[in-house]
Amino acid sequence: MRRPEFAELLKSIPRKPGVYLMKDVNGKMIYVGKAIVLRNRVRSYFHESANQIPKVSRLVDEIANIEFIVTDTELEALILECNLIKKHRPRFNVHLKDDKHYPYIKISMQDDFPRIYITRRMLRDGARYFGPFTSSRSVHRTLDLLRHIFPYITCKREITGHDERPCLNYHIHRCPGPCIGAISKEEYRAIISQIALFLEGRQGQIVTDLRARMVRAAEDLEFERAAEMRDQIEAVERVIEQQRVVSASMNDQDVIAFARDAGQACVQVFFIRGGKLIGRDYFVLSGTQDTEPAEIMSSFLKQFYDEAASIPEELLLQTGTDELMIIEQWLRSRRGAKVSIRVPRRGKKKALVAMAAQNAAETLESLRIQWEADVNKHVAALSELQEYLELDRPPARIECCDISNIQGVDATGSLVVFVKGVARKSDYRRFRIRTVVGADDYAMMQEVLRRRFQRFKDARAEESDSKARRPQQANTWALLPDLLILDGGKGQLNAVLEVLREMELAEAVPVVALAKKHEEVFLPGRRVPVILPRDSQALYLVQRVRDEAHRFAVVYHRKVRAKSVTSSILEDIPGIGSKRRRALLKKFGSLEAIAEASLEDLAAVSGMTMKAAQNVKEYL
Repeated sequence: MRRPEFAELLKSIPRKPGVYLMKDVNGKMIYVGKAIVLRNRVRSYFHESANQIPKVSRLVDEIANIEFIVTDTELEALILECNLIKKHRPRFNVHLKDDKHYPYIKISMQDDFPRIYITRRMLRDGARYFGPFTSSRSVHRTLDLLRHIFPYITCKREITGHDERPCLNYHIHRCPGPCIGAISKEEYRAIISQIALFLEGRQGQIVTDLRARMVRAAEDLEFERAAEMRDQIEAVERVIEQQRVVSASMNDQDVIAFARDAGQACVQVFFIRGGKLIGRDYFVLSGTQDTEPAEIMSSFLKQFYDEAASIPEELLLQTGTDELMIIEQWLRSRRGAKVSIRVPRRGKKKALVAMAAQNAAETLESLRIQWEADVNKHVAALSELQEYLELDRPPARIECCDISNIQGVDATGSLVVFVKGVARKSDYRRFRIRTVVGADDYAMMQEVLRRRFQRFKDARAEESDSKARRPQQANTWALLPDLLILDGGKGQLNAVLEVLREMELAEAVPVVALAKKHEEVFLPGRRVPVILPRDSQALYLVQRVRDEAHRFAVVYHRKVRAKSVTSSILEDIPGIGSKRRRALLKKFGSLEAIAEASLEDLAAVSGMTMKAAQNVKEYL
């Protein structure tokens, strides 16, 4: 097993439901999870097979202590897990991005004359809450529309009904005037009830109620009041016309799907009420690198509905999870009524999920483009980096190196390039580790950068030789970075400084190492790391560069590893040597394609015979 020093501790963990807390050497919580059987779940992290997942491998390497809290039921464990993740925000858990509270619309139903606010905290104070929303702007637009259709109080004066004069809002028909007794408490609360129905998406019910009241007002010869209700009906019907009917079931549903890229995921939620799409919103998750889709979905459901003001009767999900039954039970206890969770496989519900997934992908791409297109943010990030890292100039060209391997097997390296804060993928480079045996990340990083800077010297030599003969195209190897970022800590930094001194580039290339544990930046010659402000553009940029280098390295490593596994299987087939193996892979591309190929297609490959083709078919 991995980490044999934990063997005795693992034996002491009870076979009961509960929550386990994993901590690093500094006592900081780095992961929180729940389990039906604590011992079985925690032991699974230390099986050799768990190392196939890079995220689990990194987590296990950093664990210094494991604590657990036993609960009576799995539901209690889930609730405790949600609270602990919210409180400690462990680094290896998936999080709703930005440690802030999303806005809600609050109606103070506990007051005689309820008021409507925008708030970022839900309290158990008798008020009604709607949300959460990701955009304060959309909340303000919604309230502006509501004040136009259903005027309500926005001032802070005490309502007695005996004020001498109303405020301006009464005269412009944005307040019904309860302060002067123009409307009774019961009538005002009826307006607030209409607003609540509107926010719930029950516009059809509002129209039905208003029509009935309009008819009664007309029968009582209150024509001015009936005309006001007519105008309200027309305004609500205009809103209804803009809403798309997407479900014939007339159920209340949330449709949830996500897309992800470079360690972030964008979750799209469609809010369907009474069969109509009344709104949609997106939420960004961080920490999703190397995370299974089921875990991403579970993490979002637990974090989003722990804060949601309302829960519909049905959730339609893009992907399932082992926790669906317990999450369904938890949601049922929060809603006080039945909640069903479905992962549709066909039909209109499947089409709804697909539409949400497409919107999630487009939103994620739009967010990425917005950041890349925001020149002001790039300028600010580069200026901040110059200041915090004490550079001579803003680092216009940033290069970042990362290594990917599993116990030293099929090791690869990556080098990504950002120019003026934007990824320049045409300058990316990837490396197969050639000279290092075993799991030595320092030596692997030295090999990658030694090769990179040797190519710099070679490119400069070629440029000087060719100046007199003909002009040369720009060569990315002939450029030195204004800042070299290493994915690691002091060990990686010292190893690369050795290479730079060896190649006489120590003064020419500023280099820093970014440690994942606490996002510390290590600089040469300084014992204390630099901590970039958590809300700085500089930190966001270096994290993005580091994550992109990691993604690029992992993608190449997986490709190399898959090819290695395929080659090793083909080596076991009688009559298939290195030439035939290369020819088969070149022709078909993968082991699956080779296995599915016909006998005639296999025999037609260069160097193959019918006998060799039969051996391949029989073996696979």
